[in-house]
Amino acid sequence: MPYVVAEPCINCKYTDCVEVCPVDCFYEGPNFLAIQPDECIDCNACVPVCPVEAIYPEEELPEKWEHYTQWNEYLANQWREMGYNITEKSPPMEDAEEWEDREKSEEDILTWDV
Repeated sequence: MPYVVAEPCINCKYTDCVEVCPVDCFYEGPNFLAIQPDECIDCNACVPVCPVEAIYPEEELPEKWEHYTQWNEYLANQWREMGYNITEKSPPMEDAEEWEDREKSEEDILTWDV
């Protein structure tokens, strides 16, 4: 089962996970990261390095975030087509620390203009 990036990543976008991923299966949106499920090899390397605990094995995803399984596939595929594969660590969003404990939802996810 692939890993899934969930709601805590929104508006934080720490990229520690990207740095440890051996297969480069992360894709970057303006304020969120997504894992392409067909590329993920289920190695678990990303989970312990995520400072906001946003990454879960699909079967352990909290029920309130189960829809992020579909969001990851949809967004990762869209961003892959646009060339937004992220393979190196970059700075988090400017106000990431402020967003760590804020309420957010998938409606807050931004995507690139086509």
